[in-house]
Amino acid sequence: MTAEQMATGAEQRPLDRIDKAILRLLQQDGRASIRSVAERVHVSRANAYARIARLMQDGVIRGFTARVDHERAGQGASAYVTLKVVQNSWRSVRSALLELPGVEHIALVGGEFDVLMLVHTVDNRALRELVLNRIQSIPGVLATQTLLVFEETERIPVMPELDK
Repeated sequence: MTAEQMATGAEQRPLDRIDKAILRLLQQDGRASIRSVAERVHVSRANAYARIARLMQDGVIRGFTARVDHERAGQGASAYVTLKVVQNSWRSVRSALLELPGVEHIALVGGEFDVLMLVHTVDNRALRELVLNRIQSIPGVLATQTLLVFEETERIPVMPELDK
């Protein structure tokens, strides 16, 4: 349930096989036309349009983005950075992290560390600057560990099929 649904008390609607098929198609090609989606899931264009609008309104579809090859885009250094933070400082640390350049993903996690984030920078010097001077100076950050990414294999996430 999205924050908006929780705030308004709206219940999450279950996804049927057509909704899931639409999601799978859009995950593979976010630029697919309504006409193409409708044809591929065997519904009218009006039905496909209404379903996509509902999925967006319900917060199931959060947006559409381009998948970027960071190295070709001039961001040759990538790393996962783990953080240990002061208890109950998550919200303020997250706000500060969101202001930093190159931060792609931030997750509050359980285990040995508290936060896991993926960052992309121009080179290792910029990565060192980001971690040692910017992240470690955020109030509430106790420690960091940097895991350099040597090679990435991208897998496009796809909604699972419904049980048949």
